[in-house]
Amino acid sequence: MRNRREWILRGALVVTSVVTSQHVGAAPNCTDLTRPGLFPNAVVQTAVVVPADAKTGMPTYCEVTAIISPVPGSKITAVYRLPENWNGRMLGLGGGGWAGILNLLQPAAISGPFRAASPGLTRGYATAQTDGGHSSAVSTDASWTRNNPVAVTDFSHRAIHEMTVLGKQVVASHYGRAATKNYYQACSTGGRMGMMETQRYPDDYDGVVAGAPVYSLLVQTSSVIRDQIFKAPGAAISIEQTRLVHDAVLSACDAKDGLKDGVVTDPRRCDWEPKSLQCKSGVADSSCLTGPQVEAVNKAYQTVRTRNGVVGNYGLTRGSEAGWNPFVSTTPGPRNVLNGDLGDLIPLMFGDSGFDAATFDVDKQQAAIHRTPFAAEYEATSTDLSKFFGRGGKLLLWHGLDDPAPSPFATIDYYERAVKANGGSNIRFFALPGVYHCGGGPGADSFDPLTALEQWVEHGEAPETMVATNRTTGIERPVCAWPKLPYYRSGDPSKAESFVCR
Repeated sequence: MRNRREWILRGALVVTSVVTSQHVGAAPNCTDLTRPGLFPNAVVQTAVVVPADAKTGMPTYCEVTAIISPVPGSKITAVYRLPENWNGRMLGLGGGGWAGILNLLQPAAISGPFRAASPGLTRGYATAQTDGGHSSAVSTDASWTRNNPVAVTDFSHRAIHEMTVLGKQVVASHYGRAATKNYYQACSTGGRMGMMETQRYPDDYDGVVAGAPVYSLLVQTSSVIRDQIFKAPGAAISIEQTRLVHDAVLSACDAKDGLKDGVVTDPRRCDWEPKSLQCKSGVADSSCLTGPQVEAVNKAYQTVRTRNGVVGNYGLTRGSEAGWNPFVSTTPGPRNVLNGDLGDLIPLMFGDSGFDAATFDVDKQQAAIHRTPFAAEYEATSTDLSKFFGRGGKLLLWHGLDDPAPSPFATIDYYERAVKANGGSNIRFFALPGVYHCGGGPGADSFDPLTALEQWVEHGEAPETMVATNRTTGIERPVCAWPKLPYYRSGDPSKAESFVCR
């Protein structure tokens, strides 16, 4: 028999106190999850029943907010949403930029699949999210890293792991049984977090979807190198000139896949050279490029390596130019990404708070960055996936080929090295032509890798192709397992069945 006082607050049923004869570890009702001492290293702050919302399509679910403190000074906020009609699985979700994500609904400004809990929740998943161990929800804000090594470790890898461990306990307590399978899906920083799970915590998940993963600090130094390229004397190009370059690339390479549709399907096969746009008079205007501008565009496409072979920057792809700004500042004017948006990372990356990133030299500094204590915590570069794969884990990587932030060549490189180290039976990579960072662009960017992962993990059906759509234009395209890409065959060019993966 229970005695409880309850009221309605913000559309959710909140129970302030519960006296129950249930033994510790069992919490059949949502509000039972607030019982003190139920979970080690965590305090459940609230557990509320949120009624179904016809307007948003959300089902009835139990929302649990907890603070996890695995070590002194650590304060990881985790939010779990447990649907009434549970499908028996848990879905972990990651962050974006330098922030975690706790959102139920996806903000309109954020593109890409599963950046919020709502898509998984409507499909019956128990979802798990975290703030990454710090309170800032601004993706470009790294100020929380200042003299805060505990938060740096939390964000680098510990927060997602602790969120997952507690999530399994919350799920089992609420539903009376463990999840049959545990999946993870996210993009960008969230993609890195997913890769980190497969490398550091191979027992956490049965399958991981990692999109456009910012898996190393190379992205930060690439921003510096790209700034240096276009801030060299006379090298900056205007937005109009960027469009000029993009149009020239499409004119030369768009039809190589059998169809002119505004997308370069395989940038590696595009042999267009910027020199074709060089001004004959030597004076730049909106119809041509000067010599320094031609050199800058050439450099932007190139992968840069140190004399010892360490990658300093993976090049941008031909065909991606329309998406360069604001990720790649090509226009005239002062700007330095690392000294601006990411200036707080300078002491962590260079060991010197006074280091001027404008003086960054690939040969002098690049290799050292990857040997810092910060890199050891943050980077998910290991290709040793033997423990994760050994227990049947599956890793599905994907990346938009027009991504102007982390270059898709970085993910291709990791995938090929991982296959070499582990074999290819438990890992797949899918490249999406014409797609920007985690979504957007002229290509087809809306697809469902999670269902493909489910079929792979639960039925042994390794994915070879999926179907993606562009919600703005309505076009469909196959999403092909690398190294295959979609080529037009015949029929309606807006339909996926008119293309073949080859």
